[in-house]
Formats: sequence, C-alpha cells, structure tokens
Amino acid sequence: METGIPLLDTVLLWGGVVTVLATLGVGGWKCGRVVLRLAARAEELADDCFGEPARPGVPPRPAPGALERVAAIEARVAAIEHEVHPSDGGSLRDVVDLANRRLAQLCPAEADGDPPPAPLAS
Repeated sequence: METGIPLLDTVLLWGGVVTVLATLGVGGWKCGRVVLRLAARAEELADDCFGEPARPGVPPRPAPGALERVAAIEARVAAIEHEVHPSDGGSLRDVVDLANRRLAQLCPAEADGDPPPAPLAS
C-alpha cells in the first residue's frame, strides 16, 4: 500500500523498520534481564548447597553445604532407626522389650490383659 508520495512512503517504511527493531531490542533486553536474574539466583542456590568461603565484604556460608547437612541428618536418622528395631540386645528397643518381659513376670495378671486389682482402702 502506498500513499503516492515517494518520500512519505520511504519515511513510513523506515519508521516501521525502526519500530520493529526497537520492539525486538526492548523485548530481548527484558528477556536478558530475566535470564541474568535467574542465573544469579541459581548461583546463590549452588553456593547454599556447596558452601562458600569468606571473601572481602561477604561473610562465609557454612562450610558444610546443604548436601553435607542432609548427609549428616541421614546419618543421625540411621542411628535413631537402629535404636527402634530389635538387634543383638544393644538397642533401646531390646532394653524396653526386656523390661516388659520382666514386668510381665512380676505382674502376670496385668500381662494377660486382666484389669489390675483395686487398691486397698485404708
């Protein structure tokens, strides 16, 4: 579509080209900013996971990063889990089972599910 005035047609054509290029440039600039922000956050996450030594003006992040802390938590859970399963007599579960067996020998009526005798009235 033309206006019939060659100079005006040229100005409109180049104005459209400049508008399209400016729009693409601004869109690319905004997308680039978003990508850079996400990259900075990913770097912070990596520093949190793996720890980071101190540098001028920045305090250190804990030497054991998140992965080391998770491994330490798993080790503590494994130690606790050992205590709640019967083993060779060294777990808390074994000690509780032994105490229950001894108590059942001392109080056989309660071990059978019978109600305990009523307390004596004084």
